[in-house]
Amino acid sequence: MVYATSDGKAAERLRVGMVGGGRNAFIGAVHRFAMRLDDGIALVAGALSADPQNAAVSAAELGIAPDRAYADYREMACAEAVRPDGIEAVVIVTPNHLHAPIATAFLEAGIDVICDKPLSTTVADAEALVALARAKQRKFLVTLNNTGYAMVRQAREMVEAGELGRLVALHGAYIQDWLTRPIDADGQKQAEWRTDPARAGQSAVLADIGVHAFNLASFVSGLEAEEVAADLFTAVPGRRLDDNAHVMVRWSGGVRGTILASQTSPGHYNDLSVRIYGDKAGLEWRGTRPEELRFTRYGEPTQTIVRGGAGTTAAAQAVSRMPAAHPEGYIEGFGNFYRDAADIIRAHRSGLTIDPARERLVPGVVDGARGVKFVAAAVDSNAAGGAWTPARFG
Repeated sequence: MVYATSDGKAAERLRVGMVGGGRNAFIGAVHRFAMRLDDGIALVAGALSADPQNAAVSAAELGIAPDRAYADYREMACAEAVRPDGIEAVVIVTPNHLHAPIATAFLEAGIDVICDKPLSTTVADAEALVALARAKQRKFLVTLNNTGYAMVRQAREMVEAGELGRLVALHGAYIQDWLTRPIDADGQKQAEWRTDPARAGQSAVLADIGVHAFNLASFVSGLEAEEVAADLFTAVPGRRLDDNAHVMVRWSGGVRGTILASQTSPGHYNDLSVRIYGDKAGLEWRGTRPEELRFTRYGEPTQTIVRGGAGTTAAAQAVSRMPAAHPEGYIEGFGNFYRDAADIIRAHRSGLTIDPARERLVPGVVDGARGVKFVAAAVDSNAAGGAWTPARFG
């Protein structure tokens, strides 16, 4: 299974399997779209559903051979580990509570891991996964996929270059409205598990979307959360977990800011943003206008930097597939994550080195663990009446 890379060289497609993501699963299909975009990944195995019949039918629809359609992820890990053509990485797209046990099974089998967020539902599990990935010397990447947008990488490069000056304030937000009504109580599948403490973990809104806002802010700024003071609440009566979170953050380097997350804000379908301010300039990126970055030097008119246009950095140019004003968006950003992930895993398994700067652009197991720690610290802070609570991982 050979494909042509972006530089014209021939390379073997990375063989992957998927756990979860069967028929009618939203995010599993998104992962598969992103994998296909650069033709560098082959989906060859799967345990796609906890229901054996659905797992078999889902695999058949995706062209997975019957002998590689598994009813159980443990069986899949053991069988694929001993095949000469076995998978090189597993993609985990299940409800949150299954991430840690599935990742553990595949790491133990010597298989690299690509896991959906959050990494786990507890800090203890996150710490164990970090330790196991290191002990097994396996790559473990987490699909905090918004780091793949060209203009997000542009923003990171501008911050690193000192264009904002000394950083002062950093704000991340993710605001939606799809849980404004009690659709979880009515049995809507995607809503029902996300608001179930047994499957979602300690928080619904932070584990589902807050970790994206947190990771985006940290990725662009290069800062870590030191402490948080949080107010988590449930807007819909009877809902078992929070659907709104207001979190004040003390970032490293003395920077202050906030992380806001809501899934009950009418008029906001999927509104992710990051704003960062220094003593020389400020910038803002919004997921609803992903190809633009607003940049303002103090005392000067605001600039709108457009992906592929004048003023874009090498970081943005490297992940742009189309010229300026030829729209790119969510799938392309997700595809950039998978292109980088495949190259990182392929190089590691071949004993080759990859540019460390490029590898740092792809969230790994430690980045995932930082998100889990952030969620746990916010929950603890809320329980303590909003008291400042340590949030740094490790």
